[in-house]
Amino acid sequence: MSFGPKILFLDNPMMIRNMSTQFFPDYSLLPEQVPLVGRLALDDSERDQLKAQIAEKLEVQGAVLIAHYYVDGDLQDLAEQTGGFVSDSLEMARFGRDHKADNLVVVGVRFMGETAKILSPEKSVFMPTLQAECSLDLGCPPEDFAQFIQAHPDHTVVVYANTSAKVKALADWVVTSSCALEIVESLKANGEKILWAPDKHLGAYIQSQTQADMLLWSGACVVHEEFKAKALSDLLRVYPEAAILVHPESPASVIDIADAVGSTSAIIKAAKELPNETFIVATDRGIFHKLRRENPNKTFIEAPTAGDGATCRSCAHCPWMAMNELRNLDRLLTDSDYRSSNEIHIDPQLAVRAKMPLDRMLAFQA
Repeated sequence: MSFGPKILFLDNPMMIRNMSTQFFPDYSLLPEQVPLVGRLALDDSERDQLKAQIAEKLEVQGAVLIAHYYVDGDLQDLAEQTGGFVSDSLEMARFGRDHKADNLVVVGVRFMGETAKILSPEKSVFMPTLQAECSLDLGCPPEDFAQFIQAHPDHTVVVYANTSAKVKALADWVVTSSCALEIVESLKANGEKILWAPDKHLGAYIQSQTQADMLLWSGACVVHEEFKAKALSDLLRVYPEAAILVHPESPASVIDIADAVGSTSAIIKAAKELPNETFIVATDRGIFHKLRRENPNKTFIEAPTAGDGATCRSCAHCPWMAMNELRNLDRLLTDSDYRSSNEIHIDPQLAVRAKMPLDRMLAFQA
């Protein structure tokens, strides 16, 4: 009897032992591995002064500011006000590649800066801090992942953009949440089996939608994994008229009760197009800046997380995204030593190999 294509999570040691001699544990980060990030509040005059200084320095230095939807709203506004860009990771990298500026300042997490450098090796790429990591990237060590690939040589390797340059260099395809479904559907149609990394929830969602034959790495996003279906259902009873918007890095039980599931760009689009006046949003709270600005007459409510305050790992905001702020961005553009220590460097040969699956994705999307 056939039960359809298999889906395998790599946090089940018995299943792993049946397949290979390698043991791959759960790569989700523990609470103590997630940084606690605090910042001093700025008053309006300090904020305005910093923005003016940064805008002037960007122009003088021939630099363009490229920000993600999840960073602080002041940084998003500044990027747009200075001729820069705010978007998801794929469009950030594409914008940097196509922009005339020789200096790219990427405001997000490290893999975004690395992706920009891979696609624009001739440009200088800087970040306000290289300490801004990603739990999915940290949860997919290149050496361990290489062993997993070697154990399954008959699989096409598809990795999420939220990975290091070293992991991308091991892949056949790189995808983002905005194009993953289409690419996996295409691979399935070609009869290919897929080895997926690193987000197990996104991988499970894609497998459920495509019925592709997939092996899944066991990483998870510290933000999206904390959303809980029961708490979300309880909140929906308070706001029965609300539509639920969910990022596919969330657990399946949360996705199951969503009205719309998709990437950050897809969530923004759904908020515009759905007739509802109220939305419960299960993704990083940084996106609320864009949602509220583009939909001033609609109400957006944060989806509840697993805990509150000291008992949650992220409380619906990526702690690494929160490391980006006006102060360290200004320092980046002022202090040459700080700028040098926060420039993205990638071995040229590694960058060439990592660029191949990225180019394949961009060509597919063209």
